[in-house]
This record gives sequence, structure tokens and C-alpha cells, in this order.
Amino acid sequence: MKCIISCEHASNRVPARFSSIFTGREKVLASHQAYDHGAAKLARRLAKQFNAPVHLGSVSRLLIDLNRSPANRKSLYTTYSRQLPQDERQLILEKYYLPYREKVEGAVAGTVGKGKPVLHISIHTFSPVKSGKVRKADIGLLYDPARRNEKRMCSLLAALLHDKAGSLRVRRNYPYLGKTDGFTSFLRRRYPAKLYAGIEIEVNQALLASDGMKYRQMARVLTEGIQHILQHENFAKIAIS
Repeated sequence: MKCIISCEHASNRVPARFSSIFTGREKVLASHQAYDHGAAKLARRLAKQFNAPVHLGSVSRLLIDLNRSPANRKSLYTTYSRQLPQDERQLILEKYYLPYREKVEGAVAGTVGKGKPVLHISIHTFSPVKSGKVRKADIGLLYDPARRNEKRMCSLLAALLHDKAGSLRVRRNYPYLGKTDGFTSFLRRRYPAKLYAGIEIEVNQALLASDGMKYRQMARVLTEGIQHILQHENFAKIAIS
């Protein structure tokens, strides 16, 4: 079984050609609206542990959202990038969106084509407070409930986090649903459950910002759980206990 790590919202970079649409909006570019602060660090850490390829998005999601499907034009571009002419938006799609997506898809296809299963871990973060409401979780494990392998994997990870890092609040399919539009959902439509499992790990930015004992504990237990999953030849052999 092969592990592939991706982080679609790793960067808040805006290429110079498109910087004018963000003039005077430096605070927005430094915020969660622009990228998942701390996600790239965790993605690199996990990839190093598993000697796995890591794919990091290179542009801000305010320019184009690498985690949205090509057909989802409502969320693919934002209020900022939608003001650009059609040919400029097409350029962004061809220069930044498609190369990233094709590289990750190619890595998945290269393994699945050999009949070997792929565990795709997509790293994201969420803000501690949204619309005035405090998010009541430190870690969210997102998956498609209809896929038994993904459900089993997330149950295993949640159980380990509960047993070995009990102070962390772990929830499944929170603060978002794992089956909504995203890169993992897109790839599920292409590959059967016996060959592809996509799990989004959402981490509270407050936990990542601390980089203290709770963060290190979380990273260590996640590593242990993912390693347990990877030791199996196929998804059917993964047990919760």
C-alpha cells in the first residue's frame, strides 16, 4: 500500500501578474481566507515519516482553489479572481491548477495501475472561530461514510488519538463533510474503494500555532495510526482494534 500526501491550500502566494487585484488587501492574503496556515508544515512532517511524496499547492486559494473540482466554477474562483478577464482565468487554470492536479492524479494512477491500493492523505486546517462560533474540535477526520475502508481507517485514527492523546478533541466529518466537493471526492469517482482511500485531516489552527506538546502528541499518534494502515497489503485487512 502506498501513501500520498497532498496539501492544496499550502500557500498564500499570488504571482506578480495577478497581484493588482489584491492591492490594499494584504490582511486578507495573510488570513485563513487565503491559505491553510500550518498545513504545509504538517504535510511535510508526515511525508518525511512515511518517505511518501508530498504535493504542496503553490498559489493562494483566493486566486484559484486547488481543492475544488474543475466543474465547480462557483467555488473554483473567488470574488477576487472572478473579476479577471476570461483569458486570464484560463491562464491561471492552465498554469497553476491543472499541473498541480495532474501531478497528484498521476501519482495515484501510477500506483493504482499496478493493482496496488493508495492511501491519499490531504492536509487542511480550520480557523478556531467562524462567524462568531467557536469550533469544538482540535482535529477533524473527513471521509465518505459510504466507503467502508475510509470509515474503518478514520475509526482507527480516532480511537488511537482518544487513547493516546486524550486531551485532544477529535471529531469525524467535522467541521466539514468528507463527501462534499474536494480533491478526495473527485478521485473517489475515478477509482474503486478497493484501490483508493482519500482522507482529509483537518487541524485546528490554534493547535498548529502552539507547536507545543499537544501538537507533537497529535503528530506522533497520527503517524502511528497511518503507519498501522500502511502495513497492510490491502484495505480489506485493516482492523479497528
